[in-house]
Amino acid sequence: MLRVHSIETFGTHDGPGLRLVVFLQGCNIRCLYCHNPDLLDREGGKLMKRKEIIELAEKQKEYFGEEGGVTVSGGEPTLQPKGLNKLFRSLKRRGIKTALDTNGMITSDEVKKLYKKTDLLLLDVKHIDEKMHIKLTGASNRNVLEMAKYREDTGKPMWIRYVLVPGWNDEEKYLRLLGEYFKDYKTIEKLEILPYHTLGVYKYKELGMKYKLSKVNPPTSENIENARKILSEYFTEVVVK
Repeated sequence: MLRVHSIETFGTHDGPGLRLVVFLQGCNIRCLYCHNPDLLDREGGKLMKRKEIIELAEKQKEYFGEEGGVTVSGGEPTLQPKGLNKLFRSLKRRGIKTALDTNGMITSDEVKKLYKKTDLLLLDVKHIDEKMHIKLTGASNRNVLEMAKYREDTGKPMWIRYVLVPGWNDEEKYLRLLGEYFKDYKTIEKLEILPYHTLGVYKYKELGMKYKLSKVNPPTSENIENARKILSEYFTEVVVK
């Protein structure tokens, strides 16, 4: 059983090709810019049997093509590693490719097993500076970098996802620190810039929660292009999502 928030069919934003995207409920960090606060509660969502998810994937399989498959996101999916290991094993037996969108904060042996079963890792790097990472998420980035190294050592592909937040992680010094840290990694195929937005702010009001970045505006096209140019000096492919 997996605790699921929602499922998106024919998704195009969470990995290559067309994908079935499963959003698991619950998260272990509190990003100030989180646009899905309804996914934070570990007891929310609904319980689904792996069989139900597999059936949905098999119905969509003919549309996956060579690149598509199933992406599990969140929330933070590695909070449910045992169920995911079983799901990914079943999907691989059926010839369905898997992707995992994670914040990389959990370093358990069970999660490392999951990484090995994952065809593509989408690693969300919130900030390269540890102190700023703590301010932005409430937690250190040490585990994130440890799991990035673990993935690199497996030799399996990885994409870096970077939410560009004005005044927090868009300064040139931070972008270059990020690039310098990962420039020698061989498994990183792409870096995705995800411009900060405020589309989920209304959810905070509905949940009676305070949105702490209310004074932060989305990055301008100039800000985004500047970040893309800088990061392109270090990564093979940089795209704006």
